[in-house]
Amino acid sequence: MLLELGGVRLLTDPVLRRSVVHLRRHGPVPESPGRLDAVLLSHLHHDHAHLPSLRLLDRRVRVLAPRGAGAWLRRVGFPHAEELAPGEAAAVGNVEVAAVPALHDDRRQPVGGVRAKPIGFVLSGERRIYFAGDTDLFDEMAQLAPLDAALLPVAGWGPKLGPGHLDPERAARAAAMMRPRLAVPIHWGTLSPRRTKLGAWFSDPPHAFASQVAELAPGVEVRVISPGESVELSA
Repeated sequence: MLLELGGVRLLTDPVLRRSVVHLRRHGPVPESPGRLDAVLLSHLHHDHAHLPSLRLLDRRVRVLAPRGAGAWLRRVGFPHAEELAPGEAAAVGNVEVAAVPALHDDRRQPVGGVRAKPIGFVLSGERRIYFAGDTDLFDEMAQLAPLDAALLPVAGWGPKLGPGHLDPERAARAAAMMRPRLAVPIHWGTLSPRRTKLGAWFSDPPHAFASQVAELAPGVEVRVISPGESVELSA
């Protein structure tokens, strides 16, 4: 996601190439994001901390990443990497970027040997926005309110989701806990393993999420945007 908040431009977990390890991309490859004030990395899995994509960016860009990731990022060419643990925050222009918990595997698989405890981010400026990264439900989600928007993963890159993820129903439960004004389903319809047939698992999750939110959190607006589309938050 490319987030623009009060003139500050933040890019989350960038995947800007045609493929990621054994995964292929569907749809157009994103254009260059242009000027960035910071990159936010939620965790070190290859489909979130994708080194070939990161290397398409200006190496001088500021990178905010989980505790334990800084040395690796600096070693691979990003000297302005900073670490955040849940409860810590950094100022990026006039936006506060706060790290919040995430329940997800902390290894860089299948190779790498680096471990960094995953985080999510709450951005506070003229709007207050939550970017989940990859996570399962956690009790403190209710404490993230009030939120103008929550960007919630609803699927993955294959037909099955392992532990540490939100499916449409669990993402809707997260929305019910946080009660943002707007919820946007993310992490769907982009990557799949080669030779894996696409089906309902690939295209249906955001719509299932919207249906679940209508039942569990009817006061939350859901906007489904396809990869490559954008949404503007109203005042």
